[in-house]
Amino acid sequence: MKILPRCITCLFLFAVVLPIFQVQAQTTADKKLRIIVFGAHPDDAELDAGGVAALWAAQGHAVKFVSMTNGDVGHFRMAGGPLAQRRTAEVQECARLLGIETEVLDIHDGELMPTLENRKIVARLIRDWQADIVLCHRPYDYHPDHRYTGELVQDASVVVVAPFFVPDTPPTTKNPVFLFTADGFQKPYPFEPTIVVGIDEVVDQKWDCVSAMPSQFGDEHSWQASTGSDVPSDETERKAYLLNRVKKGNQAVADKYRDRLIALYGQEKGSQIQYAEAFELCQYGSQPDIEALKKLFPTFGN
Repeated sequence: MKILPRCITCLFLFAVVLPIFQVQAQTTADKKLRIIVFGAHPDDAELDAGGVAALWAAQGHAVKFVSMTNGDVGHFRMAGGPLAQRRTAEVQECARLLGIETEVLDIHDGELMPTLENRKIVARLIRDWQADIVLCHRPYDYHPDHRYTGELVQDASVVVVAPFFVPDTPPTTKNPVFLFTADGFQKPYPFEPTIVVGIDEVVDQKWDCVSAMPSQFGDEHSWQASTGSDVPSDETERKAYLLNRVKKGNQAVADKYRDRLIALYGQEKGSQIQYAEAFELCQYGSQPDIEALKKLFPTFGN
């Protein structure tokens, strides 16, 4: 075979190989993210991350919510299979409204345990989704299902990249970024937000999602109506009242972490955000700095 002169070889490399590198670089820059959010019950992921999920989905990223239990005791009048089916249908409607996917595991409400088998289930879910970002509860919550959801996700955070752990699923190509959703618990330490995301552009989608879960935010015997105080008896007023409580919760996040919003968005935009969701970087998994983390979340100029 005739050997090309050096100059011709260089021209060949620039003409053929360089465009390939450029395509690869562009593909990396335009990569669509894959995000999976674990909640304990069918409504937790929707409440904690419904806004940011809608923002991600609007940008073409793939988002999946997973409920670790079927929520079959989360009502004061109905329970068991009928309630589990009802709550699954509710979050399926939420997924449609938010533009995401959802899955409800068939584990009884109140009975989630941090077992090896459940760790494998979580690892498989993360691996099957090939997640870049994983969100979950902190393991310090009042509810055992919330605590164990956080514990299971953390326990799976290392083995998702191990090729011979649950080898029936392919390992993630890299360790995902793990973050906790916000809560108000103070011990052993309070929630400390790494990133706070304004959700004003998509709040109507989130409010529609909440309204689509009447087993929790509407019925006379729904969880929130039965455990709350001063809940109106009139159905229309009750639904509006319970929805307004969710709105106030996201408003409180924005107000509480206003300094963080201003640091992330700048003075003008950060001071105007009305509703927000907040997330804390877990010490397990990939550890991006704040600038890299901002590129993973919507509305920060990406």
